[in-house]
Amino acid sequence: MKRHAIHSMFLSLSLCLVALTGLAQSSTGRLTLWYEQPARRWVEALPLGNGRLGAMVYGNPTNDEYQLNEETVWGGSPYNNTNPMAKDSLARIRQLLFEGRNAHAQAMVGQAIRSQTGQGMPYQAVGSLRLRFEGVDKHYTDYRRELDLETAVTTSQFTSHGVTFTREAFTSLADQLLVIRLTASETKSISFNATFTTPHTEDVTISTRDNDELRLAGRTGDHEGIPGRVRFMAIARVECEGGTQTVPDSTTLHVEAADAVTIYVSIGTNFVNYHDISGDEVETAEAYLRRATGDYAAMRCAHIDAYRVLFGRVKLELGTNEQALKPTDQRIREFATADDPQMAALYFQFGRYLLISSSQPGGQPANLQGIWNYKLRAPWDGKFTSNINLEMNYWPAEVTALPEMHEPLMQLIRDVSVTGREAAAMYGCRGWTMHVGTDIWRVTGAIENIAYCCWPVCNAWLCHHLWDRYLFSGDRQFLRQVYPIMRSACTFFFDYLVEEPRNGWFVVAPSYSPENSPLVNGQRRFKVVAGTTMDSQLVGDLMRNTLSAAAIVGDTPAFTDSLSSYVGRLAPMQIGRWGQLQEWMDDWDDPDDHHRHVSHLWGLFPGHQISAYRNPLLFQAARTSLMARGDHSTGWSMGWKVCLWARLLDGNHAFSLIREQMTPTTAEKGEQGGTYPNLFDAHPPFQIDGNFGCTAGIAEMLVQSHDGAIHLLPALPDAWPQGTVSGLRCRGGFFLDELSWSDGHLSTVRLTSTLGGTMRIRSAVPLCLDGQALTPVTSPISDNPLLDVQSVRRPLIDPSAPIASSEVAQAYEYDIPTEAGKSYTLVPLP
Repeated sequence: MKRHAIHSMFLSLSLCLVALTGLAQSSTGRLTLWYEQPARRWVEALPLGNGRLGAMVYGNPTNDEYQLNEETVWGGSPYNNTNPMAKDSLARIRQLLFEGRNAHAQAMVGQAIRSQTGQGMPYQAVGSLRLRFEGVDKHYTDYRRELDLETAVTTSQFTSHGVTFTREAFTSLADQLLVIRLTASETKSISFNATFTTPHTEDVTISTRDNDELRLAGRTGDHEGIPGRVRFMAIARVECEGGTQTVPDSTTLHVEAADAVTIYVSIGTNFVNYHDISGDEVETAEAYLRRATGDYAAMRCAHIDAYRVLFGRVKLELGTNEQALKPTDQRIREFATADDPQMAALYFQFGRYLLISSSQPGGQPANLQGIWNYKLRAPWDGKFTSNINLEMNYWPAEVTALPEMHEPLMQLIRDVSVTGREAAAMYGCRGWTMHVGTDIWRVTGAIENIAYCCWPVCNAWLCHHLWDRYLFSGDRQFLRQVYPIMRSACTFFFDYLVEEPRNGWFVVAPSYSPENSPLVNGQRRFKVVAGTTMDSQLVGDLMRNTLSAAAIVGDTPAFTDSLSSYVGRLAPMQIGRWGQLQEWMDDWDDPDDHHRHVSHLWGLFPGHQISAYRNPLLFQAARTSLMARGDHSTGWSMGWKVCLWARLLDGNHAFSLIREQMTPTTAEKGEQGGTYPNLFDAHPPFQIDGNFGCTAGIAEMLVQSHDGAIHLLPALPDAWPQGTVSGLRCRGGFFLDELSWSDGHLSTVRLTSTLGGTMRIRSAVPLCLDGQALTPVTSPISDNPLLDVQSVRRPLIDPSAPIASSEVAQAYEYDIPTEAGKSYTLVPLP
């Protein structure tokens, strides 16, 4: 054997030993979802995913199920859904809006702007691999089912007739397969029938090949007149150690008296990209299957190693107690009344696990259900709904050190900036835009119902992700690549914005404030309006960010002068009659409105426009609005409110929303929110954005970096009196190596600068660096443009006094010059 081969072998063995040692430790560790019974419902099953493949594991001892998804199995085929009537109807619709005839304008929108050729295609399940076991008594004992977040491996174990059975599964990040391992404490104990089932009915065949492969072939369905043309092939290869394998019929494999079994599941489709479905699903599936080495331990180790590179970047310790020893479903039921700080840490890390599992570079973004769906038509089609849900999926990406997981969204933005030229052109505008959502075919027309369809500002929200990624990384090469996308979105608004007659402001019209209706003369008769607060916030954000980007990459004075002119004439944020931040240009807000969307608070979060330290009146108005809207809502809305209350610097209220979010449920209909037994967020039904929203919100409670400074422990709740977090990322290219606190007060913080430049720290307590007391600053902002903020800055008052109002904690700010690659440790002044 050659030297490099011997070295590779020992390296592989070493990695396996490290991974197996970690498994032994984590099997009794705290980052584990575990249960004392198998899943009976889909919302109790445990999710596995590698971005491309998804599996829901039930862990049933007698009739087990592995429900399967593949990210490109969508209904329909390439199509265009723009409405050619929009251009000629736009002026009349605007006239109706400015005359106050909104209901008439809305009806016209339904004919002239809403897509007439498809409202978005559905994300579809592949099917299920089902294993029916023989010789396992239904009265099994010692049952345990778990998902280890530190390894991304599920395990179920139980005893029947004195034999202990163990089943493991993972969706390999390294090899792109679902791998299932069946073992028993005694030889010749494993016997079962394996088959596929599927909800599909188009061109479906289930067959065997030799005596070791099952195959499921099918085609996705037609939808709204668009023919389904995605073909898929799922292959399950069964490899036995001992025993025999036979084919009792054309759709079933039988295993008899095996010592151990490994099953490799591969799925391929003919999808190449949003305009090309010329691939070969059979060859693709077979190519993935060739990665099965027959060495289960090595494949398991390779998967865990690839996963831990991502998951292990962030650690959060909030303390633990006896609650952490209980099954996960019991902890969910008791969370509202029990002291269980570790549950919040588990939920935070579960969100990071889901993002790793549902969004990998080179693949599709996480959709409304991430990558997990058991239906032929996912709820709300599982689309990339972009009036919050798609964007919300990626709120944790940068701050929780998973920027690679952000890449699928970056690619979608690149795609729709191309297809979105058709949506801009339908209004007679240059540039690109997108309406309420898109699908795998990257359509950009006005989908959804009449009241929701006309919202051509998704381009601005998507561009916010481009700019925010730059703020975290400082990657100028990335900024140069995406700047044309931001510029083109601005060009669309140069053409689309219209001057409203009363104040002369530039507004977006027609539009709406997702997904709410104003109360006008005691009635809610329309949604379509002109000049919503959210629109002005989004367009202002886009234009200000593009101005900043233009100064870095270079652009013509004519273009930047135009940007500045438009920004200065956008409709401003306004404070209404009961002290609220107005949702609409008119003072139509209802103080008894408890709608799940709080769209006019976008400028507070995820935007950067409302700050206690720069514009306290708007800050208080936003708080008034959020208080009136109430806490209880759908799951994703409560996740958003966690983020909003964190930005409002109220940790106790943010934590109360986490408790509200954790309300147990198994319902799959309604709008009561809550959390399923498997920790999935409930709208209901399942929407993954609530999980991601809460994960981002917990990060915001611990550190914020959007407001010109790195704010340490800005919204720490009383429920977490001590803790440690490491690995979070801050804008400006700073890494939070460690942040610890005790008795609710900062103990120590160590940050690393990757880019150099000034690091402004905001803290509730005076700080010292290297034993020297730091001098607070009173200048309005640091000289680090990556920590810059958008709106007009006001000088800070005396740092020994509260900065904004009596409801905002005292804060000190310090500027620390940094060098790239160096770390800085700060502690409270003795």
